This record gives sequence, C-alpha cells and structure tokens, in this order.
Amino acid sequence: MESKRTTVRDLRRHNRAALLSKLFFDGPLSRHELSHLTGLSAATVSNVTAELVEERLIVEAGLVESDGGRPRVLLRVDPLYGHVIGIDVGETGVKVELYDLAMTRLATVDHPLSGPRPDPATIVMQIASGLREVIAQAGIEERSVLGVGIGLPGTVEQGRSVLVHAQTIGWDAVELEDMLRASGIELPLYFENGAKTQGQAEMWFGAGRGARHAVIVLVGSGVGAAVITHGSTYRGTTSSAGEWGHTTIMYGGRPCRCGSHGCLEAYVGAEGILDRYRQARSGRAVPGDDEQSSVDALLAAAGRSKTAARVLDETAGFLGAGIANLINLFNPERIVLGGWAGLALGGQLMPQIREAAAAHALRHPLGQTSIELCQLGPDAVAFGAATLPVAALLTEGGRPREGRRTTTTYPGADLPTQRPRMSTTPA
Repeated sequence: MESKRTTVRDLRRHNRAALLSKLFFDGPLSRHELSHLTGLSAATVSNVTAELVEERLIVEAGLVESDGGRPRVLLRVDPLYGHVIGIDVGETGVKVELYDLAMTRLATVDHPLSGPRPDPATIVMQIASGLREVIAQAGIEERSVLGVGIGLPGTVEQGRSVLVHAQTIGWDAVELEDMLRASGIELPLYFENGAKTQGQAEMWFGAGRGARHAVIVLVGSGVGAAVITHGSTYRGTTSSAGEWGHTTIMYGGRPCRCGSHGCLEAYVGAEGILDRYRQARSGRAVPGDDEQSSVDALLAAAGRSKTAARVLDETAGFLGAGIANLINLFNPERIVLGGWAGLALGGQLMPQIREAAAAHALRHPLGQTSIELCQLGPDAVAFGAATLPVAALLTEGGRPREGRRTTTTYPGADLPTQRPRMSTTPA
C-alpha cells in the first residue's frame, strides 16, 4: 500500500497545530522558545505565529528579558477567541458548563433527572435547554461557541452517526446525534464516554498529568475507566474498552444492572453500596434524598455504626481488589480514583483501598504504581467533555468553525498530557 503523500497544506496544518498546542499547554512563550521547543525554524515560527495573531487565535502577553538583546514578546492562546461547552450526561442529572479558551468556567447549569433510567428524548430536551441557559448566563453569542463536548454513559460508537449503547440504563443503539440535530442544535458536537472525558481532563489538568501510562477510574452510580497507554486512550474495537465496572469480581455474585452477576459495579457503585447496606440492615435504607446524600450519610455513620463500618470496609476491599486487577492487567504508572462516589470513598477510605490493592496486586507492577485521588472534583466529566472541541481546535491548528460536524475519533488521544498554565476555576 502506498503511504499517504504529505502536501504543503498538511505541513502547514501540522506546523500550526504544533505551535498552537505548545502555546496552549505551556504558554505564554516567546517565538525563540517556540522554535527551540518545537524544532521549527525561526522563520517558520515567525510566519505561522503572524497568521495566528492576525486570526486572533493568539495574542501578545507581555515581554521577557533576553540575553543581551531586545526583550522578547510573549505569546499565548487568546481566551476570548471563542468558547467551549462540556456536558455530563449522568444517571441522576445533566450538567452543562461553558468555558473560555483559558478553561475558565463562565456558566454552569444542572438539570436533575427523576429516575436512574432516563429516556433519551428527555436527555435531548435537557441538553438543548442547558445549552440555551449557559449561553444566556455567560452573556455570549452562540456563534462564539467552537463546539460542544458530551460525556455519556456506556459505549459511544462513532461512525456516520453516533450510537450510544448503555445497557445499564436501557439504551440500545440510541441515535443521540440525530436526535440532537432534529431538536435544532447546529453547533459542532463531540461525543465520548463520560469516564473517558474525565480521563482526558485528569491527564491534561489533574492527577494524571505527566504520566504516559495511567488508568483514570470513575465511581459514581456506575463504574468505568479510561485506560491511557503511551499517552493515548485505549478504545478497543468499538470504543467499549474501559468498562471496568462490568468485570467480574465474584463468580455468581450479586446481580448487576447490566443483567450479569458478580460485576464490580454491583459492589462499589453507589447503588450497589447502598443496596448492600440496606440488606445488612434487614431492608432499612440509609437516610438521604438521593444517592449522593445517602452515600455521604453512610460514610458519616461509620464511626457509630458497626454495620456501616463493615459495609464500608468491604467496599474498600472490593474497590482495592478491582484496582489490583487494573495494576496486573495494564502496569500503569498511576491510577486516579474519581467520580463523585470515588471521591467520597477515597477521601475517607484511601488507606484501606491501597492496602487491599497491595494485597491483591503482583508486587513488581504494584511497586511502579501510585494510587491517587482525582484533582478536578465532581465536575471532571463535564470539564473533560469541554476539552473535546479544544482538542479538535489544537489538532486542526485552528479554524474549528469550518462545517457543522461531529468528530469520528477521540480528538485528544495524541495530544500532550501535561497541564496548561491556565485557571480551571470560575471567574
């Protein structure tokens, strides 16, 4: 097979992407530093940055002293060039957040869902409403939005159209992209599994930064993972890689929402934890208005209730054993525990979780791995979803508004995994 011929246009896009990515992740930088860091000639850097300045993708950001010469001009990505939106479609609600290109959150809305098996049409309405609300809340025009990233439960199959397979909530090949377009949404859309968008966020901005081999796990109502190898997300044949919650931890064990038995999710997912506690108390449920408040109440009860303490000790054991499986399978440098339930459990039970992982993992790979908490909090899925259109912008070297389209591959897979020098807090 003939290799694809590189054209002048390809080379130009590559140079633009290299410089824009370096400024996003490491800026502000001078032209001299850009040449040194990218290996591009001074003339190429000068020409390309002049284009990017003219297009308002980058702006001057002050001066820095040089050795014996005139001060050098620093450049950075212009935060006002455009906006991106990230959406977390969870099992209990839809979170929509809007950011500028410094990844400063400018607006956020939450729409709770009435049950754990949401109807796709309801999700479409919540997304459409949330988009209108954050755009109005931020006081911007819709045309300034470069794209919308959506983190979803289950497998996100990308082809001519996006199909969502979420067995645990009853979705079977849901044509979500077509449904969103039919609702009148014309913005560029980017779709991904929510655990993978959290993984992207943590690799770029959080506890995963600097690692080349990592597993970012999400424990909430459901359980999933993003497996990062050589800096890229491992996807599998149809993008379902990372369904860690549906690996079997006990043969013939508790029934899982997926229809199988003994899945990890049935023991460490929020629903499974609360159901185990309810059974241990002969049907009496832990107080709380929703899963999150109930898990918080269970954690608070551990100091005064032997039953609560026992259930949580068992949960830490199951979670540690599941993490040991990841260590033995993937030999990562780092495992990051995230998701709202993962943060709650890890915040109180991390020593027990690490102890259980050590008891079940092989000694050599265990010695190469650290187990850490997610740094971006419960908004990591929505925040990570917002990085999908940013990744497309960087990969393309700009011009994200060319066409109303969806991505067909994970756009951030081969981008650097270090943290940009940017704020992730509200203005």
